[in-house]
Amino acid sequence: MLKLLISLLGALVAAGQLPAAINLAFAPTNPPPATAPAADDPVEKEYKKIMEADDAAQAEVDQWIRDNDAAVAKGAGVPTADMRRRIRDRFAPIRTAYEDFIQRHPDHARARVAFGSFLNDIQDEQGAQEQWEKALALNPKDPAVLNNLANLYGHVGPVKKSFEYYAKAIELNPREPVYYDNFGTTVFLFRKDAMEFYGITEQQVYDKALELYSNALKLDPANFPLASDVAQTYYGIKPLRLEDALKAWTNTLALAHDEVEREGVYLHFARLKLQADRFPEVRAHLAAVTNEMYAVLKNRISHNLDEQELKSKDTNAPPVASEKKE
Repeated sequence: MLKLLISLLGALVAAGQLPAAINLAFAPTNPPPATAPAADDPVEKEYKKIMEADDAAQAEVDQWIRDNDAAVAKGAGVPTADMRRRIRDRFAPIRTAYEDFIQRHPDHARARVAFGSFLNDIQDEQGAQEQWEKALALNPKDPAVLNNLANLYGHVGPVKKSFEYYAKAIELNPREPVYYDNFGTTVFLFRKDAMEFYGITEQQVYDKALELYSNALKLDPANFPLASDVAQTYYGIKPLRLEDALKAWTNTLALAHDEVEREGVYLHFARLKLQADRFPEVRAHLAAVTNEMYAVLKNRISHNLDEQELKSKDTNAPPVASEKKE
């Protein structure tokens, strides 16, 4: 399923969204079967046909989104209500096809996984949960379904159940970095629940989340978006672990693919070092940022730098000598 579709539908149906900081990855919509079915199996042929129709609908809607975004940027575009209706109508026959197939083949676990992903993408979380729970009942050792349900429980509750499901997913497949990443994000975002569930302090919750992120990076060390997400986590840790944060961004910088990604990291260096009054270094990082897409953020940091430098000078200025009385 296409992430752009998920983000658009999230914007169209804002209620019930995941927290802004969360970015959880779901399992593939078409996981491989435990035992490969016969090539001429009519059930598998029908399942494959539905999956192809699903992919085609996703691709078409994705293009609608891109085209409409471009039109909106020029002052035109389709109204939100019309776009929502158009998307719903395009997906209606796909939903019907899944429902009909599952009604006739209720023990087809992979179809339930795929249907659950489809429903989740169109914001039907209750329907997705129902399909994934039935898929898990059919195959209790499917780590991908456990991950999907853990993501969902982290959103709709109970959050503590998501901790259990992530742990089970990792136990079944300890080589999948997505599970560690999702687990770390959920622990970090729901710190109070994690403190109660594990009987640990808030600082220990931070440590647990960072350890999970570290495991994800060990398994996927060249993943720039993952490294960037991990580094951004330090903004939420109080008190700020400045040196650890800078080290995380240094590691991220080494993975940048182009100047756009590198300049984005420079801005993070500037933001962090500004909190430590390391003004010359902040200015050096800002000077390295030339891409217009970062202009607003760069100007904001520059403004804050000027104010903070001025305030620092006033604070450190020697006291004014009082006039000597005659």
